[in-house]
This record gives sequence, C-alpha cells and structure tokens, in this order.
Amino acid sequence: MIAFAALTGPLPKTGVAVLGVLLAVVLLAGDRRVRALTMLVALLLSPVLLLTDIWSSPQLGTVHRHPLEAVVAAVVALGLLVAAAAFLVRRPRLVAPLAVLALPFRVPIQSGATTSNLLVPLYFVVAAGTLAWIWTAWRDGSAAPPGRGGPALSWSAFAGERDLRVWVQRLLALYIVLYGIQGTYAPPVGGRDIALQNMVFFYAPFALLYQLLRGLKWDRELIVGCLRVTVVLALVFSVIGFYEYATKTIIFNPKLVVANDLHTYFTVNSVFFDPDIFGRYLALVMILLAVALIYRRPEREQATTTIVLAVLWACLVLTLSRSSLGALLVGLAVLAALRWKPSRAVIVAVVVIALGAVAVVASPTTFGLNQGLNGASSGRGGLVSGGLSLFGNRPVWGYGSGSFSTEYRAHNRHSVTALSDSHTIPITVAAEQGVLGELAYLAFVIAAIVYLVRRARGDPVRSAVAAAFIALVFHTLLYADFLEDPTTWVLLGIGAALAGARRPAGDPVPAAGLSRSLTAADAAPTGPAS
Repeated sequence: MIAFAALTGPLPKTGVAVLGVLLAVVLLAGDRRVRALTMLVALLLSPVLLLTDIWSSPQLGTVHRHPLEAVVAAVVALGLLVAAAAFLVRRPRLVAPLAVLALPFRVPIQSGATTSNLLVPLYFVVAAGTLAWIWTAWRDGSAAPPGRGGPALSWSAFAGERDLRVWVQRLLALYIVLYGIQGTYAPPVGGRDIALQNMVFFYAPFALLYQLLRGLKWDRELIVGCLRVTVVLALVFSVIGFYEYATKTIIFNPKLVVANDLHTYFTVNSVFFDPDIFGRYLALVMILLAVALIYRRPEREQATTTIVLAVLWACLVLTLSRSSLGALLVGLAVLAALRWKPSRAVIVAVVVIALGAVAVVASPTTFGLNQGLNGASSGRGGLVSGGLSLFGNRPVWGYGSGSFSTEYRAHNRHSVTALSDSHTIPITVAAEQGVLGELAYLAFVIAAIVYLVRRARGDPVRSAVAAAFIALVFHTLLYADFLEDPTTWVLLGIGAALAGARRPAGDPVPAAGLSRSLTAADAAPTGPAS
C-alpha cells in the first residue's frame, strides 16, 4: 500500500508515455511472444497507473481504512478473471459476442473528484481475453500453429500484414504514442490527470480489444451471432427509452432529469447516461441492419429487418440527437454508394439535403436557428471558435492531451455556455496536441476509411462495417468520443480481420468472395430467415 503512495507525483505522467509505447508495440509487433509479453505488461501497468493517480482521493478511503478486506476483494476478482481466461482459452471465439454484449454497459464509479461512467463489464472481458491470448501465444510459440485443429487456430498471428493495413496500425500507434507523450505537460483537471485516465480507461483496454478481434476468424456464424446480440440489445434499450418517454422518467443521469425539467421537450437516454451516445448506438445498429434491405435477402428476413428498423428509428427520434440523425444519413449514403453507383447516392443525398433545408426555412424555431448558430448547436459553435483560438495560441504542440476543458475555461471566463468539453474531435486534437497530433489523427482516420472501403463494393458485411465506421467519424465532428468509444476499435478490428481474410488451403470459397459465403441465401428469393 505504501508503494502506491510513493509513486504519486511526476512518475504517473511518465508512466502514461511508457504505456503509449507499449500499446504501439502491441499494435505493431510481428512476433507473437513479443506481443504477448507487451500485452501483459500493459495489462498490469494500467491499474497501477490508475491507483497512483487516485491513491490520495477520498474515494479510496475505505481501502486505506480496511487494507486486508481490499486485498481479499482483489484476490477474489483476480481469481474470477483467471477462471474466465481459462474458459476463453478453450473457446476464444466467445470473446467477440461477450465484448459486443458488454459494449454498452457503463457503471458509475467515483474516480478522483468526479463520478465516471466506466465500461467495467467490457474491461473484464478484455482482461480475460487478453490473458487467454497471452497463454495461447506462449504455448504455441512465435508463429501461428499451421494446420492444427482446435481453438488455437482462432488466434491468428497476422505476421504477413502489408501495405495499407500496416500503415493504419502504424498511424494508430503513432497517435497513441504522441497522446501519451503530450499528456506529460497537460495540466490536471479537478485534481485528475485526464490523459492518464483516458489512456487507462480507454486507449489501453480498447487497443487490447482491437488486437483480440482482428485475430479472430470472422466466419458467417460469428458475424451473425454478434449482430443478433447487438440487435437484441438495441431493442431492449429502445423499450427502456419508450418507457422513459411514456412515464417522463429518466433511469440514469440526474443531470438529464434537470435538463428535461427546464425544456418543453423530453429526451431519452436509456442506459447510456447521454442521449447523443444512445442515439449514436442506435444509428450504428440501424446502418448494420440496413444492408439487408439493399442486398437480395429472403423476404421474411427483410420484413423482420424493416420492423426492427422502424422500432429503432422511433426511439432514435426520441433522443432528439441531431448528430445521430446526421450520422445515420451519412452511413446510409455510404451503403448506397458501395451497393450501387456513387452518383445515385449523391443524387439521393442532394434531395435529402434540399428537403431538410426547406424544412428548416419553413420552421426555423423548431430547429433553434432563430437563436443563431451557437444557440442552435447548444453552445457548440462557441466551443469550436474557442478551440481554434487555443490552437492558434500553441499551434505546434498544443496544451497537452486531455487539457481542452481546463484551457477553454481559463481562456473563456466570460462564456455564457456551461459547456467546456469540446464536441468536435478534430478541434479537440488541434487544441490539445497541435499540428503534431492533428496530422497523426487525420492521417490515421483517412487511412482507416480508405482501408475499410477498399474492395468493399458488393460485399454486404464489409460495406456495413465501413459505413458504420464512417458514420461514427461523422458523429465525432458534432459530438465527442472517437478513440474513447470502444465501438471505434470494434469496427476497426472486425474490418481489419475481414479485409485481411485469406483463403485457407483447400477452401473452395475465394477470400475476395467472403460476402458470397456469408450471404449464400442471396440467390434464393424466398425461404427462412438466416
């Protein structure tokens, strides 16, 4: 216990930079044992850094007063984690549906001076899956076991990665390293080291999750299974949203209760604490489902999909999330462009935009435009201009990772809006990390989009993943959370696995025709839903 107290001070900031380097090795290492060792060190270092950051906070008062009980609880948690890892060693493919199942669930935990909504169930799945991956890698050696049956085949080595995929991972690794290094000179926010907590809560576990997902063999069974889990969750969350709207009650997030009391409208958030994050989730699920309507599928499946989409759309409207509605339109446009000629998608997009413009002109008060751009965007226009001013002050290296909120308040003391967290990710990166981070971020996003879209035309699965990823990127232009959202890493990991799929020896299905094996029912006009 005394050791954690001794490690507080400047050492945690150095640890953030070290953790960033470790994650870069996880993404880039070709040797399985090197990657496994690095994953283990990153997995152990993350909680140590977190404890050094919050060791003196009041929230750990119970641990200080009852150290023995804390040790016992830690041992029990570790035992459950090892048991789960042992189970996943035998059935590694379950990492994917378990991660998808845990993806939306956040647990409110006090960290430092505030309460954070953390993805505790997902962290458990990632930690167990990582331990299983490490064990498998050390058991089977540096190279992937050729020709052996059993679970080990599901953990692929990806030793022959080339071209664009390698560049995507290099740019992602570069950005993470820069984020860790630039967090060393960022000021604390309310006693919290934001860069450290972002690295520990988001970048580290999600990078490990990405590694696990891209190493799985994504066949039809695994893809359909994960999609079914996602759809069932979206429907359950929608039912909760309908209940909230019907009873005018909010299950989570007291701040939203106050906001609803102050306005004539009522927004729902289900289990997500934030209507915009809930809207983003619904929009992405709708994009993944919509692919069934633009490719030939059994009539029963298309009818069921249409009903599900109608339910999700109704709940999406109740979130009043304009950014999520925009992301949905962008994702559908990408799907259309990858299914038909891009010119048709452009024509439809122009028509939709024109109709939207007519609606806005006809009723500007409905959309808040009578309050000006800043009012219509709920104060986000001021955040953009304030962020650009911060970038202009320090254009090269910025104010440090995670510093936007603190620096915005310091430079805009007379701002009338209560918002201080940036709602435009490129502006956030520019203000916090300057040109150095901005170039790395933009290069990664562009390379990832090109990689996911490349050769996706005519492939319903890859098209859906690419469209959802692009829609998410669009949403980050109007809201927040890009690499802080596990969905980003999940889509990228699945997309990387599908794009890099190779045909095993003797497999009659070409790798380029993966979609045909996943949609074999396309040739049948009728039949049971798959």
